[in-house]
Amino acid sequence: MDLSEQNRAAWDRMAKIGHPLAKPATDEDLSNPLKCVDEIGWLGATIAGQQVLCLAAGGGRHSALYSAAGASVTVVDISPGMLELDRQVARERQFQVRLIEGTMTSLPMLKDREFDLVVHPVSTCYTDDLWSTYCEIARVLRPGGLYISQHKQPMNLQASLEPTSGRYVIELPVQGNLSATPPASPSRLRETGTRELIHSLQSLLGGMCRAGFSIEDLTEPQHGKLDQPAGSFGHRCAFIPPYIRVKARRISISNGNHTRTSSLWLG
Repeated sequence: MDLSEQNRAAWDRMAKIGHPLAKPATDEDLSNPLKCVDEIGWLGATIAGQQVLCLAAGGGRHSALYSAAGASVTVVDISPGMLELDRQVARERQFQVRLIEGTMTSLPMLKDREFDLVVHPVSTCYTDDLWSTYCEIARVLRPGGLYISQHKQPMNLQASLEPTSGRYVIELPVQGNLSATPPASPSRLRETGTRELIHSLQSLLGGMCRAGFSIEDLTEPQHGKLDQPAGSFGHRCAFIPPYIRVKARRISISNGNHTRTSSLWLG
């Protein structure tokens, strides 16, 4: 089974069993949807009327939240099971959402410069072609548009899940070739049945810039709790922040009478 097929099957299973990562938005979430998706304030006061792509973001949560905030939403996801959750929520909540089954590395069904905002929750660890993913996002995002993404820290995927002699140990390298994490027991740090790949910061952040984005801000969402038991999600996160969240803007270059998007000259 290749990478895409394995991860599609894993997410279909998670959707079927009601995994925490396949839980639709709640009434409470939808009471203040913009705050729910953007506590930092990167998106401004409103996204009403914007064209938003929720990439690799099926599951009935992101589509509902951005729709409730007034955006016109498209969801692309590899998992039919996750998209079915979006379909059910849209029907129940009477949201108009475009749902497309597909991979993040190839988006031929989407037009150039179609979107004002691309939202990309943690999923780059599931692709071995990060460059194509970034180039496609750059293509479908208008100049000046925002790309909001979250990624697993390389160290998160390199390090042991359990402490050894009171310490978390770096077990896997980040090399020129992508390293895959070994199978792991269910936890909040690993999605059971998926195959995750370790991308270096050079690939995650440098690749984003080279594809035509200017990084404006970066945060490490805080989940650490030193008072939690060793080996728990909170305890490990106190030593190894699991994620990075990135605010990037699609840049363009003016040249005489022409404005051309940077992927044309950086590629």
